[in-house]
Amino acid sequence: MITMEGICKSYRIAKRNAGLKEACKSLFHRENETIEALSDVSFTIEDGEMVGYIGPNGAGKSSTIKILSGILTPDSGSCIVNGRTPWKDRIAHVREIGVVFGQRSQLWWDIPVIDSFELIKEIYSVEAHDYHHNLEELTEMLNLKELLRTPVRQLSLGQRMRCEIAASLLHNPGILFLDEPTIGLDAVSKLAVRDFIKKRNREYGTTVILTTHDMQDIAALTNRVILIGKGRLLLDGTLDTLRQQAADLEGGEPSEELDKIVAKLYRGLDIL
Repeated sequence: MITMEGICKSYRIAKRNAGLKEACKSLFHRENETIEALSDVSFTIEDGEMVGYIGPNGAGKSSTIKILSGILTPDSGSCIVNGRTPWKDRIAHVREIGVVFGQRSQLWWDIPVIDSFELIKEIYSVEAHDYHHNLEELTEMLNLKELLRTPVRQLSLGQRMRCEIAASLLHNPGILFLDEPTIGLDAVSKLAVRDFIKKRNREYGTTVILTTHDMQDIAALTNRVILIGKGRLLLDGTLDTLRQQAADLEGGEPSEELDKIVAKLYRGLDIL
């Protein structure tokens, strides 16, 4: 189970105007601004749930995932994942989670994919039998056979993302955090990845938290949606709840595609 209560996180950033003169001035007098990434965010996710975590750019989605995975420490509030505080019990915590960041890689750039998988096996102390069983299953389901001997730097973005998903599941985690997992994938690969995620959830009871701007991914994979905007939790419910909220804001029944409904909702809630 995942429980977040009253989580707040802010960042302090330095700002200056362009030019050498301004750069020199900033050495002695720096202008800082505090950005509130998360403000009093609370929710609970049960074991085996598949949840879509959506919001516009800069809403606080990635910050939430980083706190849940133990990468960031919040300013205040509590977060419990399977009975542990992620940033306090990181070694034990990371053995039970898998994380895929669409803009970050956990694979080593200059070596073949299979060597990266072997290193991950050692890092997580995966038993040889379990490793080979998981590798065979992941290779077949994600169509990785022709990619395993290829250096990561020579893979396309879509090929690398399939390998990233496999790498995050080699140790059979109970919770899977997916941050833009289908970025760069073609239509066929997207369908394959969606089917794969649904199968993992169905057969292994894997809890999945999906952050994406692709509303087709949300509609295909999740039953529950959490909407965040400007660091605040705005909606927690089903896709039908999302549609109804947009309809209430528009004063009618929305009949458009889901991405258009969500765009209306963003504008109506003033979170763009």
